[in-house]
Amino acid sequence: MPIDWNQIDPNKGARLTRPREIYASLQGRRWPRLRPEQNEVLEAWFERRNERDLVLKQNTGGGKTLTGLLIAQSSLHEGVGPAVYLVPDTFLIQQVVNEAQDAKIPVAVDVRDERFRSNQAILVTTFHKLINGRSAFGVRGVKQVLPLGVVVIDDAHAALAASRSQFTATVPDTCGAFRKLLQLFAADLRAQSPKAYAEIASGDYGAPIRVPPKAVADRAAEVMTIVRPFTNDDSVKSLFYSWPFVADQLQFATITFTSKRVDIQTPCPQIDLIPAFAQARRRVYLTATLEDEGILVTELDADPAAVRRPIAPGQASDLGDRLILAPLSINPRLSDQAIHKLAKDFASGDRDGDGTLEADPVNVVVLVPSDRAAEAWWHVADATLHVGDMEPVIEMMKRGHHVGVIVLVNKYDGVDLPGDACRLLIIDGVPRPLTPHEQRESAALTGSMAFKAREVQRIEQGMGRGIRDVSDYCAVLVLTSEAALTLRSTQQRQFYSPATRAQIELSQQIAEQIEDEGIEEVANLLDLFLEREDPWVTKSLAATADVKYDTTGHVSEIAQARRQAFNRAVAGNPDGAVAVLRSALDSLSDDLEKGWYLEELAMYEHFVDQSASQKTLSAARTLNSGVLKPAVPPAAKKVAGPAAQGEAAAALLATYDDARAMQLAVAAIFDNIVWGVEHAADMAEEQVRLLGLHLGFGSTRPEKEDRDGGPDNLWALKSKQYAVIELKTDVTRLKPVITKTEAGQLVHSMMWFANRYPDVPGPVPLLLHPSDELSTDAHLPAGTRIMTQTHVDELRLDVEAFVNELAAARSWSDPVAVTSAIRRYRLSAEQVIARHSKLL
Repeated sequence: MPIDWNQIDPNKGARLTRPREIYASLQGRRWPRLRPEQNEVLEAWFERRNERDLVLKQNTGGGKTLTGLLIAQSSLHEGVGPAVYLVPDTFLIQQVVNEAQDAKIPVAVDVRDERFRSNQAILVTTFHKLINGRSAFGVRGVKQVLPLGVVVIDDAHAALAASRSQFTATVPDTCGAFRKLLQLFAADLRAQSPKAYAEIASGDYGAPIRVPPKAVADRAAEVMTIVRPFTNDDSVKSLFYSWPFVADQLQFATITFTSKRVDIQTPCPQIDLIPAFAQARRRVYLTATLEDEGILVTELDADPAAVRRPIAPGQASDLGDRLILAPLSINPRLSDQAIHKLAKDFASGDRDGDGTLEADPVNVVVLVPSDRAAEAWWHVADATLHVGDMEPVIEMMKRGHHVGVIVLVNKYDGVDLPGDACRLLIIDGVPRPLTPHEQRESAALTGSMAFKAREVQRIEQGMGRGIRDVSDYCAVLVLTSEAALTLRSTQQRQFYSPATRAQIELSQQIAEQIEDEGIEEVANLLDLFLEREDPWVTKSLAATADVKYDTTGHVSEIAQARRQAFNRAVAGNPDGAVAVLRSALDSLSDDLEKGWYLEELAMYEHFVDQSASQKTLSAARTLNSGVLKPAVPPAAKKVAGPAAQGEAAAALLATYDDARAMQLAVAAIFDNIVWGVEHAADMAEEQVRLLGLHLGFGSTRPEKEDRDGGPDNLWALKSKQYAVIELKTDVTRLKPVITKTEAGQLVHSMMWFANRYPDVPGPVPLLLHPSDELSTDAHLPAGTRIMTQTHVDELRLDVEAFVNELAAARSWSDPVAVTSAIRRYRLSAEQVIARHSKLL
């Protein structure tokens, strides 16, 4: 009989362990050799392979997947198994399997597969499959454990987001436990914010409220009694899979309410409840954009010393070529419609927009954060895709088919779009926080550098979708004003990875030469890039040739201390938790960030010294108004109107060094006042506060800052002249008339003002609402003015014209010029509300 040579393994007796040798031995592999940067990383890993936690950094398209597969295969050959390769979602499983098949590396996709269990194949599955309270790999004290030798986590940044959601037990409002928990903590929630509690109790959307640590600790047993009967119902998946992760540590839990859910989570995930992961001999984290590796320590209890020494290639030039532009930074007057048309024209091959097809059509991929954002593209989109339905179209694009304009909804990581699959990538916004805790954290940290760093990471993840290797190329357009600032601001630009930063800086130099030009010049620049013209290619290669990876892992003191504090508290040592966290807080220079983590310190202090815990909360509130109120809150401060509006506005505008940065910042204020979107109210209220400051008014958020039933916003227009402002921008009703409850909130806020400012007569009651129609049973205060979306849009035109004039004259710090412009564009204390609202 003929010999089946496929069954013959020349290394069967002595298996190879060095990854490059393993790869050279794989018969029928698609790629004849590893890339130099893959070899570098694999050699470095091999020398350090017995360190339990290792971070591997490679640029998007640098071959991370094959690197991770070879690490797992090498470990199996060495007897360190079983091996698991984890991805963020099910869509990516097949993507990894395909790459493994191309390399002839054996893989499995079912945990029951005997090839996996016998160390003959690498299991490719999702992070959720391993990390959940009913894990097929076992849960400590609950389910038999399947030991693992090596765990490789691909797209570690996305996996970490999954980690947090898996360790959060969520009680939806449809669950019988919801109302019982609300009743249990009603007094505590009402004390934190009467208004927000009323909204939660009535089922309206509003700001999330955290239950104070004292109330959680005192009633942990009652929480257990209420929730436990619902935890074995697999129809409530958010409890079924997560409850085991929080049940034994309820006294330390953060419990956060909205009208739709209650989230229960511990300060850090108790990752040792999954022994298969916690005790794995090797844990390898693959990442392209993880600039703050400290999150690996807080979320996954990785070893800080190992994480501070990531493995990366010697050079960071292993990145595909990108032109990265922000059209609004080039010209703030460019319209959305012009950019939409440009996308459609390039997709069809019409590079100059004249109706003639003078170039090959390309696939244009648009990343949007939500279905609502996708609606703006419907008239030019050839396909709008979600995680659950994108695979067929994505695979067709990868095979070289032309689709046109493809809109991907909330998919900023994990999708590979090599070569002609995507030549123009457009990022139209980034996802906003959705969970109650994330909403609170976002509201508390907005304006801090920590918040900006997270936003930049999400943008960079999106940018990486269109390039897969060093020979690939893709133009990138970043659309929103807020995102444009991350490219223009040297401070924010530092949060990008070194190679991406080099590409941004080169692109910025070219963009500066076409500032204030129309969409035609943007199209010309894109055409030059896509045609691979020599001047660009030469400059681009030079820009990235000597870029190096940052080989120091960034693990902040606070990140390490938070994990140590949690571990000590769980071990029964709250004194130790307080000591380590308090010491690390001294390393923080940002008041917002320090205030946020002081709230966490106060939770641990409650178990040591309740009086000290309340003092810590008072200190936290002084630094950050987004944290919990102490039992005895500090005295509320009054806001005063400016002596001279123009001088106050000029003083704030003078903080901008660059005219375009000022224009983008003002545009971002209006971009972030989003209408008809759940959970967007808090962001809108912050924008109204910022708008007031930019116009030279005293501007605060009493409800957030004092939590005593005050209005969403208060503008001190001038001495003895105020505007009491309530926002209902998040109303989603089909017939959004002003309801009795909404009108009543404005009435209540006017009463609050009369008590707080008894010597100030007649403030203007102002309601931002999608409708100027009043329900028959609703009654508004006398003199109420309504500002609808149309009014806000008109206000935007006037404010942007005001700013543009100052930018053109470079006079934004001149009080005389600012005062004159305020009057000219009818933005004075006497005119701004009267012109941009309707008396109801």
